[in-house]
Amino acid sequence: MFYQWDFAFLLRYTPLFWKGVLVTLAYTAGTIFLGLIIGLLIGLGRLSRSKLLNIPLVAFIEAFRCTPLLVQIVWFYFALPIVLQVELPDWFAAGLGLTLYMGAFATEIFRGGIISIDKGQWQASRALGMTWPELMRNIILPQAIKRMVPPFVNQSIIQLKNTSLLYVVAIPDLMYTGSIIVSDTFRPLEVYTVVAVSYFVILYPLTLYAARLEARVDQ
Repeated sequence: MFYQWDFAFLLRYTPLFWKGVLVTLAYTAGTIFLGLIIGLLIGLGRLSRSKLLNIPLVAFIEAFRCTPLLVQIVWFYFALPIVLQVELPDWFAAGLGLTLYMGAFATEIFRGGIISIDKGQWQASRALGMTWPELMRNIILPQAIKRMVPPFVNQSIIQLKNTSLLYVVAIPDLMYTGSIIVSDTFRPLEVYTVVAVSYFVILYPLTLYAARLEARVDQ
């Protein structure tokens, strides 16, 4: 027997799907914004020659880059409240792993963009008597940011896809919403097809935008 596809029944779940999309986008935007702030601060700290400062910063980066994000989310959601002996809001505990994960990768993007600037420009700026903040604001960052944008966009695309892991801790994002509808209808093919198409519709324009940015930088 051939499977009889039927998407019509999903129309009554449209508000639930939209809620899932909004939760997904909210977590994506929030964790990217906070992750970029963390990445900027730690990235600037990584430019220091002080080993005392760099050792904990490198430990932070490698801890989040070398462990699975799913494990991080589960740990922050279930284990961190026990360690701190503090009851954390579910939305906060679930998003903390995503935020710090983004921060770890953003750190390396910031640091890589900054150190990619030719050393001659650093030396010339210092010879002109510029202070370090003036050097960063007027010379280094304007050039580095142009190089950082494509990898930031690519990492943001990955971050949006990573939000689908939140379903394991019952955050009502798009993926979790799909699983709820499946348990209610027992129609996984149609439901997860719509979920996949929804992610594609959101992500495909972003991938095209990232490709255009990379082409501009390479020119």
